[in-house]
Amino acid sequence: MKTPKIVLLTFFLSASFLGMDSINAQGCVAIRHFSSCVGNTLESNLLGEGDIQIGSNYRYFKSFRHFRGTHEEPDRVSNETEVINHSHSWDFFLTYGITDRLYTSITIPTVINTRSSLYEHGREERNTTYSRGLADIRVGVGYWLFDLEKHQNGNLALGLGIKLPTGNFNASDIFYNVGPEGGPETRPVDQSIQPGDGGFGVTVDFQFYQKIADKLFAYGGGFYLINPRETNGTRTFRETLSPLLENEAIMAVPDQFSVRAGASYAISNTISTSLGARYEGVPVKDLIGGNEGFRRPGNVLSIDPGIAFVKNNFSLNLNVPFAVRRDRPQSVTDLETQELTGEPRAGDAAFADYLINVGVSYRFSNKKVKVAPELMGEFKS
Repeated sequence: MKTPKIVLLTFFLSASFLGMDSINAQGCVAIRHFSSCVGNTLESNLLGEGDIQIGSNYRYFKSFRHFRGTHEEPDRVSNETEVINHSHSWDFFLTYGITDRLYTSITIPTVINTRSSLYEHGREERNTTYSRGLADIRVGVGYWLFDLEKHQNGNLALGLGIKLPTGNFNASDIFYNVGPEGGPETRPVDQSIQPGDGGFGVTVDFQFYQKIADKLFAYGGGFYLINPRETNGTRTFRETLSPLLENEAIMAVPDQFSVRAGASYAISNTISTSLGARYEGVPVKDLIGGNEGFRRPGNVLSIDPGIAFVKNNFSLNLNVPFAVRRDRPQSVTDLETQELTGEPRAGDAAFADYLINVGVSYRFSNKKVKVAPELMGEFKS
């Protein structure tokens, strides 16, 4: 088989990224950690029959800048009332080439999250809650639409996957100054740092590449996570902040999405760079199922530079997307309360300035199939 020049896209979501003027509802990150079900590095889906790719992707962000709509509230940082989330996640994946065009993959994610806030601890002192452990496992298949040997300068792959509710969606910790007589009380941690969401999901994704010039390729792709389950039964305790938040007492199981596009260029036989844009988030309403329960819809547009090192069957890559536009639109519960009270309501949410994605992978080749260096190491989630 001739050397196919192919780019692979993997998609995320980060964080469960993401209350209202008069009721002082608080924000948190809007986009949870997530990626598509078929691979964590660009070259993972370019496999010969019987090839195996294993690897891991690490992702970190700190969310702390509060937004209502696209308007930032800088006073939250200056007066030290901001909510601060630190999110660490590791995706461990294995991809297998069923044929030269058909592949399957499993991703096992783990997370360690912290959340520092005032309002969750009686507004008297800042305290931190934690969560950690296995997140929601994903399994998927993908297929390149065109013969890889005959279409080395461009191709398109479609994928379908399943998200399993393996992560804890009722992780708990100690909250201070909110229990009986103002003492501590064990409660579920905020939705944004729950390891799982409690729902079976389906992902649909696509990825494409196109050669532009020698050593220069355009890439693109995205995924959408369909979560049919409406709520997962986990209590938020938001109704204890105000009776008007009764409709946000139980956590929702929201959809997520991500889209990426850009260009990659091979500097040498082992090093390539990329520059693109990504748009990702949690929608206000799901494609399938109801929209009740508490969610923080939000979306982020980022500029996404990256660099990759590839040597033989080993690859290492780094991407640091930084946000250029953040938006926390009105949620369904925001609009319900607005109609009930006749007063404007727009919830806030905290977003990160940037993400850090580091991926490493190794290929066990059944055949001698070499991948063009400029196509490898892209599309970290």
